[in-house]
Amino acid sequence: MELGVNGLNAKATLGPAETARLVRLAEDLGYRSWWAGDHVVLPSPRVPASPMDPEDPILDPLVHLAHVAAISTTLELGTGIIILPQRNPLVLAKQAASLDVLSGGRLRLGVAGGYLEPELAALGVPMSERGSRTDDYLDAMRALWTAPGPVSYAGRHVSFEGLDAHPRPVQPGGPRVMVGGHSPAAFRRAVARGHGWIGNGRSPEDLAAALAGLEKAAAEVERPAWLGRLEITYMQLDPVEVDAATAPRYRELGVDRLLVCPLPLEDPDDVAAFLERHATL
Repeated sequence: MELGVNGLNAKATLGPAETARLVRLAEDLGYRSWWAGDHVVLPSPRVPASPMDPEDPILDPLVHLAHVAAISTTLELGTGIIILPQRNPLVLAKQAASLDVLSGGRLRLGVAGGYLEPELAALGVPMSERGSRTDDYLDAMRALWTAPGPVSYAGRHVSFEGLDAHPRPVQPGGPRVMVGGHSPAAFRRAVARGHGWIGNGRSPEDLAAALAGLEKAAAEVERPAWLGRLEITYMQLDPVEVDAATAPRYRELGVDRLLVCPLPLEDPDDVAAFLERHATL
């Protein structure tokens, strides 16, 4: 089970000096991956569903990860997650390919349909379409990454023909895609379209319930052979501290990548100490 760190593109850890310090520390401590979250806008005043106050700063994950790519040498770079239906898929495909090239093939693209209605609505995405747009956008992006030019694609929400986009990603087939979410539809999407699933919860028991959902989805939809085995990436959110007794339970459940999130991200020194405590899990 590999260890990764998530969420440090926000609040007191987002500055260039703090990022450089913590990236180098994480790499020295043996963390294998660095992940960044995504919110383009937040409702103000805050609504119950929102995970952050509207005044909380958060950097765009791809811009942040490009900075991390230049500082680091071995860390995989993940989006945990990008709210895919809010993004233009052709622009995002170009951004992801560019970051994959600049990082030497280290990008892991975590995506999900989103759930925060005011944010989705502000970006022109009806809640009823977020799932279908996520599926459509993933397929369109893969076409641009993998199909021989000129590339054409026809979907419900995006269609184009006679196009091409270079450079292609370094990774054959494009960045490995991790599909997030805990609904039956998200589990089916992960099985049918993702190299892996990325989720979060409070305990190994929460993860076990999600794994049961993924197993059910695997009986309902076909998994293309080229995707390989479904990877499991998981983050314990509440409590954020993962103790030495809990980590083995995640290993036993088959977690490939355990992410830690050093909330509340108010003091870079506290974050550094958190990373040091968790490096030996």
